[in-house]
Amino acid sequence: MKTPHQGLAARELTLAYDGRRVVENLDVTIPPAKVTAVIGANACGKSTLLRGLSRLLTPQSGAVYLDGDLINSLRGKDLARRLGMLPQSPVAPEGITVLDLVKRGRSPHQSWWRQWSPEDETAVHDALDATGLSEQADRSLDELSGGQRQRAWIAMALAQGTPVLLLDEPTNHLDLAHQIEVLDLVVDLNREQARTIVLVLHDLNHACRYADHVIALKQGEIVAQGAPADIVTEELVSHVFGLTCTVIDDPAGGGPHIIPFGRHHAHASKPAAATS
Repeated sequence: MKTPHQGLAARELTLAYDGRRVVENLDVTIPPAKVTAVIGANACGKSTLLRGLSRLLTPQSGAVYLDGDLINSLRGKDLARRLGMLPQSPVAPEGITVLDLVKRGRSPHQSWWRQWSPEDETAVHDALDATGLSEQADRSLDELSGGQRQRAWIAMALAQGTPVLLLDEPTNHLDLAHQIEVLDLVVDLNREQARTIVLVLHDLNHACRYADHVIALKQGEIVAQGAPADIVTEELVSHVFGLTCTVIDDPAGGGPHIIPFGRHHAHASKPAAATS
């Protein structure tokens, strides 16, 4: 089994719940300093893969590597300084303020000989600034809109100061405007701070527009991976989602844009591809 030299990667990875294999014998390399979107139908293994990459789920076989180090060999705090994971629908203590939540991101940097420091203070305020929440710092998390709450959780992950950040469905349960708000933030963090970001997305068009790299899963196996323009086709969408569609040029981004056909549109004529 070849050991990757840098970045986040898995080799021959098999992950299971209650003895049922969800991801099997999977090889994946996450491009460093890029945004990667993991896509696929429900229950195909997207969230399971993120849990395996973040060590929240122990592999049944195979291994995950972070900068060439076997991830299971790393001390907990060492890993937490290098990789951050934001799960689906995280739960915060009732009444916690945005500031207190974001401060929790600095816990991997604390120890009995190193208490709160100016470095911690700077990291927290930089995270609040990056997510546009500085003016909301003293408000209760419960008082915020859905998009603001999601940004607060991302701010906590940012304060952790990790070069690699995994986000499991960060747009889940958000309306369209708040989804775009969170995805714009993800791209800003990548471009301005060169963070490696992996996120699970349900919306294929969002994945095509916001990600540099896409990993398509079906039944726990990778069926395609690469730049959206290189892999997202009508055939891929049909194979992965069982959906008839046409793919045109995204008028906003130039990448692929999927127009799905339901039963009532099965005989609709395909629109002409957009031109730049």
